[in-house]
Amino acid sequence: MKKFLALLLAAMMVMAFAASCGNSTTPSTNQPQKVSSADDIPDEMTSSDNKYEIAFVTDVGQLKDKSFNQGTYDGVKLYANANGKSYKYYQPANGDQATDDDRYDAMKAAVDNGATTVVCAGFMQEGALSRIAAEYPDVNFIFIDGYPIGLDNVAGIAFQEEQAGYLAGYAVVKEGYENLGFSGGGGGTNPACCRYGYGFVQGANDAAKEMGKTVNINYTWQYGATFSASPELQAMMSGWYENGTEIVFACGGSIFQSIVAAAAENDGKVIGVDVDQSFDSATVVTSAMKGLASSVEWATAKVYAGQFSDIGGKGTSLGAADNAVGLPTATWSMTNFTVEQYETLFNDIVAGKVAIDANAPTAGNIANMTFSNVVVSYR
Repeated sequence: MKKFLALLLAAMMVMAFAASCGNSTTPSTNQPQKVSSADDIPDEMTSSDNKYEIAFVTDVGQLKDKSFNQGTYDGVKLYANANGKSYKYYQPANGDQATDDDRYDAMKAAVDNGATTVVCAGFMQEGALSRIAAEYPDVNFIFIDGYPIGLDNVAGIAFQEEQAGYLAGYAVVKEGYENLGFSGGGGGTNPACCRYGYGFVQGANDAAKEMGKTVNINYTWQYGATFSASPELQAMMSGWYENGTEIVFACGGSIFQSIVAAAAENDGKVIGVDVDQSFDSATVVTSAMKGLASSVEWATAKVYAGQFSDIGGKGTSLGAADNAVGLPTATWSMTNFTVEQYETLFNDIVAGKVAIDANAPTAGNIANMTFSNVVVSYR
């Protein structure tokens, strides 16, 4: 596994998103097409036999969120295209109000349309997955940001987001930022976002301690529950920037759009999440990334190699030791914090020399925590 995953971070650098939503042409063949990135592969295709072998069921938010959903679906498209497989995405009904029944219906539609591998994004898929996977034991389910649910045909793949968040927090404080912000998705209940945020605070604290200074972090889950852009979130972020916040970690799918808009209006800066978002806005200084696309490709390859039992019924947690989290050194705009310093820190994390607590507090519980060199203002 690690031999393959050693390529994850490099793949993440190469597979950065373009500003466009990709080619809109719908192919009608299952033959591999030569592409330079996932953006060159259409989101929709017409299968030659009207069956779609590899399916993707989205999390809440938009498919083209330039973050979690899109990064995960890129892995589906890249594997399918490279191997001549048909593919299709399914969005549960009722948007951000989707229920377990809505998610089940999307998964059932995928199976009815011929899917033998179904990739499901987001921890909220658990209830529907438990039901559909029990009914279709011969279908393989890949549960991204997931965990074992007691079924051998479900592979839970999670990431050590606290490490990526730590790297981002440490880097921007070393770069010289002293007034930071964190805006998270999921209302403080999404485990991945909680880990990102907690790691971010820890990294900022350690960098500030080394520099002998104190930094401030505005920290909120407000207006992020649906992972959607909103005028309310943009207004709040504008207030932060107007009152001295220099850079905000936009951690939650399409809420990125509101935070970038506020940053652009107020000469502020942004930290992206999940994928390299520097191509989407000049306000992005760096991004806390995880290997969404590459992990999907790896897990799907297990299916077709007859090795799904290696990961099915189990939980796989990917982090720095697997090169599955990190910052995009080729595209970041930092000048004070160097690539050499980053690589030293990254290697220290891999070696266990840097202690990062993964037990992330949910919702407002971070307000009850104290840090030596960070003042957290929970909102």
